Parts: sequence; structure tokens; C-alpha cells
Amino acid sequence: MPAQRLDLAGLTTRIVGPDDAPITVVLLHGFGAPGDDLVALAQHIDAPVRFVFPEAPLELGGLYGDARAWWLLDLAKLEQELRAGVPRDRSGEIPDGLPAARDHVSRLLDQVKSRLGVEDKQLVIGGFSQGAMLSLDVALHRDTPPAGIILMSGTIVAESAWQPKLPKLAGVPILQSHGRHDMLLPFNIAEKLRDRLRAAGATVEWQQFVGGHEIPPIVLDAVGKFLRARAT
Repeated sequence: MPAQRLDLAGLTTRIVGPDDAPITVVLLHGFGAPGDDLVALAQHIDAPVRFVFPEAPLELGGLYGDARAWWLLDLAKLEQELRAGVPRDRSGEIPDGLPAARDHVSRLLDQVKSRLGVEDKQLVIGGFSQGAMLSLDVALHRDTPPAGIILMSGTIVAESAWQPKLPKLAGVPILQSHGRHDMLLPFNIAEKLRDRLRAAGATVEWQQFVGGHEIPPIVLDAVGKFLRARAT
């Protein structure tokens, strides 16, 4: 099914799937990816849902080509970490652009609800890497939690702001995946996030895999199973 392009909250957004789908899934791409980076996943996820893929508002340009971000990173520090092969714990960081990104995506969700006729109980939000971090941050700050959250290769940021809000996700189904050899975002911090979410009462399905910072077929299968359960 071809993607429909729509402007939602000022973001170019691609929509794939039937208008009458029981669940609408908003997926946020990662840092440095093109705006349509995750669109192809709709062909590989077996679930009767409608997907919404917004493009992040920040254009990186330069050597990165068609690359976007939800907030900016210190690229020199990131490259240094990658060369050293030691991923950094970002738990104590509150990215400068996080509040603005949160507000932008929250407005997008409001428009998804109003313009596409979606209720919170029909809305799943998630993403990959930076998009996973942002989707969780948005869910923690909205008045009503979504029907589910998908966190693919994310990590903890803004720990001091997140921790007191985690009980808001009690009872919320969450699918979390992470590669054991992720050299960008530490596996042990992903485990820490999983445990924190479970301690707060969220229902976390944990999908680890032997691999790096990626979305392998085993994760796509888990996402499909998770969404089929939400759609029934």
C-alpha cells in the first residue's frame, strides 16, 4: 500500500495502512536518518494497523545528506565514543532540544487524534534509538497514556525527570528491544530501563537479540505480535 503524505503539526508525515484500522501506530525515526527511514517497516510488520511516520524537524545537512534529528547531538563526542568502542551512559543528560521535540510530537499526536479520528485507547507510540527515547518522554508527559509503547534500541535520558513520572505507565503494555552488542547505546542501561518500567507497573515485553544498533527480523516479528494483541 502506497504511503499517503500529510502535514501534521508542521511535520511531513507518511501514513500507511487502512483508515479503519483498530490501532494507529506513530513511529519516530532515529538521529541522522532520513525522514522516511522507517516507512519500509510497514511492509514487514504483520499486523492490521495504520502506521504514521513523521519526519523530525531538524535538518542536519552537510555530509549527512538527507538526515534529520529530533534534537542535536555533540557529534565530535559521539564519534570519539564510537572509535573507543565504549558506549556512554546518558541517563543523567537532559538534551537541550528535548522539551521542544516533546511538544512538537505531542501536538502531532493531538492532530492524529483529531484529524484521523483516533482515541488514546487506539494509539500506540514508539520509535528507534532517539525516536524511542522521545516516544517514551512524550508518553510520560501526556495526560493520558497510549494503548502501547514500542521502544527499539532506546536508552534512559532525563532520568531525574522520568523517574517520578514512570508510575503513570502502570498497566501500559510496552515492547522493548535491544542488541546485546549495541556499541552506541549500552545494553545494560536498556536492561535498567526495562526494570524501572516493570517496577513502576508497566507490562514490559523484552526482546533482546545478538546484534548491534539495529532492527533485525526478530524484533519486527515481536512488534507484529505486540500490535496484533493490541488490535484485538
